Amino acid sequence: MLTEERYKLIIQRLQERGVVKLQELADLLGASESTIRRDLIDLEGRQLLKRIHGGATLLNQKSQEPGMEEKTFKNVQQKNAVARMAAKEILDGECIYLDAGTTTMAMIPYIEAKDVTVVTNGLSHVEALVSKRIRSYLLGGMMKIHTKAVIGSIALQNLDNFRFDKCFLGTNGVDVEMGYTTPDPEEALIKRRAHQLSGKSYVLADSSKIGEVTFAKLFDLKEAILITESVPERSRRSIAQKTKIIEG
Repeated sequence: MLTEERYKLIIQRLQERGVVKLQELADLLGASESTIRRDLIDLEGRQLLKRIHGGATLLNQKSQEPGMEEKTFKNVQQKNAVARMAAKEILDGECIYLDAGTTTMAMIPYIEAKDVTVVTNGLSHVEALVSKRIRSYLLGGMMKIHTKAVIGSIALQNLDNFRFDKCFLGTNGVDVEMGYTTPDPEEALIKRRAHQLSGKSYVLADSSKIGEVTFAKLFDLKEAILITESVPERSRRSIAQKTKIIEG
């Protein structure tokens, strides 16, 4: 088994259980304890887990997400640059999915395409879309007070009623090996399903998200086009090998 395959399985098991023992991972992966110990040291160096006596645990901050108000005032110029590029990808007459989040929210003033239909799980988004006279559908389900995003099984059922030309998704982390991630597994389910129902998927991320990993995986980098205002030079080549980048 390749090293990166072991890494993925270690993170998956941690996401399922929160804490794993060294011997448990050795049995699961068919590797020696010394090999697993080296894996955990490397993953801890990437800030993906915390080593404890006899095993490892998740880092708490990876599953914590800032609220909508807090995120609105972070990296404003970068988000607007990303949003402007993303809005240009929408063509006349398309049906799109617009994910909850501040970067996708910033797209709305820049949408110039005509006769567009938008489905969203963002309460603030649908208000802004309607005020711009864009035909809009808001998913039903449980509203997260923290981020004003609709999530849960009812939202997933609603989502299955639609098919999209394109979807535009936010993310909290962009990593070459771990893919796109977000802190909340329930939001990850909504994002992943929207991606599956779309002809083309875009992930919007300002440069501060690149190299970050949070708790719940959306999908691999190769499955969506990355839109960002700037890719750090240290990451450019490895990301470009995995996916198309729209950068400006």
